[in-house]
Amino acid sequence: MSTTQEENGLPEGWQVRRSNTKNLPYYFNPATKDSRWEPPAGTDTEKLKLYMAKFHSSKVPSSGVSAPEGKIRAAHLLVKHRDSRRPASWREPKITRSFQDAQGLIEGYRERIHNGESLSELATTESDCSSASKGGDLWATPLHLDELTLTGHRGYFSRGDMQKEFEDAAFNLQKGELSDIVATASGLHLIQRLE
Repeated sequence: MSTTQEENGLPEGWQVRRSNTKNLPYYFNPATKDSRWEPPAGTDTEKLKLYMAKFHSSKVPSSGVSAPEGKIRAAHLLVKHRDSRRPASWREPKITRSFQDAQGLIEGYRERIHNGESLSELATTESDCSSASKGGDLWATPLHLDELTLTGHRGYFSRGDMQKEFEDAAFNLQKGELSDIVATASGLHLIQRLE
């Protein structure tokens, strides 16, 4: 079944496909053979956001095995700003919001989570990280995670694998607990420890 630009918001000729190796969606143009992790120029990001939430979000179940010694598993929601290390995302090819605007957004998301929404649901449509397609879960995210430098095995990470601010916050959480807002060079995060 072919998806039109009206449905997914992508420019003419572009498709959303799923990577077999990373199990993540990516963007592909069969005519030019161009593929990329970020949406191509000219994408209607609001339509894409709705399309991705409907067809490409999936909750990754618990692994069923205990975490390797000294390692944890987490999910996060990332809001980037123009001073982030890489001010672009699957939602926006160029992020121009200020740090203060990003802080206002993430404070609103934190409030919504406290009022009953899940981090997973919000991350699917609002996170500026490629882990959005997995509800923010780092379990099935590629090793290059918007520059967080995930080097752990299958989403588990230990100290020294992530940006220090991120890992310090994650390791200080109990299973299921949500962090305060955490600032890293990548942007602002809400982190939830999963295992």
